[in-house]
Amino acid sequence: MRFDPCSDYVYGPEIVDKRIIGCDRIVNELLGTVDFVKKGVLNFRCLPSEKPYLIFQLGTADPDLAVQAAKTVAQDVAYVDVNCGCPKRFSLQGGMGAALLYEPDKLIKILTNLVEHAGVPITCKIRMLEDKDATLALVERIINTGISALAVHCRTRDMRPTDPGKWEIWQAIAERFGDRIPIIANGDIFEGDDMDRAFEIPGIASVMLARSADPNPVRPFGTRRPRPAL
Repeated sequence: MRFDPCSDYVYGPEIVDKRIIGCDRIVNELLGTVDFVKKGVLNFRCLPSEKPYLIFQLGTADPDLAVQAAKTVAQDVAYVDVNCGCPKRFSLQGGMGAALLYEPDKLIKILTNLVEHAGVPITCKIRMLEDKDATLALVERIINTGISALAVHCRTRDMRPTDPGKWEIWQAIAERFGDRIPIIANGDIFEGDDMDRAFEIPGIASVMLARSADPNPVRPFGTRRPRPAL
C-alpha cells in the first residue's frame, strides 16, 4: 500500500491482533520497506515515508491482545484504529468489528487499554445503532476513553451496501460531539458533491472513502480533496 497524495490519511487493511502479534519487524533493504513476518508469512508491509499518513486498522476483541498488536506496529504508523464497523461474518463470529457495538463494556475496555498503554494515538470506526439515542450514548462513552478521532458509518450492522445510508446520524453526532473530537463521515460518499454536502454538516471534520476510491484510488474526485481531520 502506498500513500495516496489526495488523502491526508490512509487506512491499511484490517488485520486481526493475533496475526500481527509475534511478527518479526524486518527492514527490507531491497524494497525499502518495513515488513512484519511470522513463520515465513508476510502479514504487513509499509514504507517509512508512509508513517505520518498511515493508520493501522486493527481487528480485536480483547483488551490485552489489542495492546500487544498496537505496540508491534506503533513505531511505523501514525495511528491505530479499532475497527468496530465490519459486518462480515468472520468479524462477528470472533466478537470483533460491529459485534463490539453490542458489547459496549468490552469495547470501552479495549479502547481504554489502548489509549493508556499502546504508545500510539488511537482512533475508532463504528456503525450507527438502530436507535439514535443509543448511538449517541455509545459515542459519549467511546469519546470519554480519550481516542483521537471517531469515524461513523451511516448504516447499522445489518444494513447492506445497497441500503441508502442515513446521513442524519452524522448531524446528530457532529452537533453534540464535533467540538470535542474530529468526527469523520463514512458511507455513501461517491462524488465530489457528496463530499461537499457532508462538509455542510456542522461539526464534520473529514470524510472517509472506500468503494468510491476503487476506480481511481489516486484521485477519486479529481483535484478535490477532503479536509484533514487529525
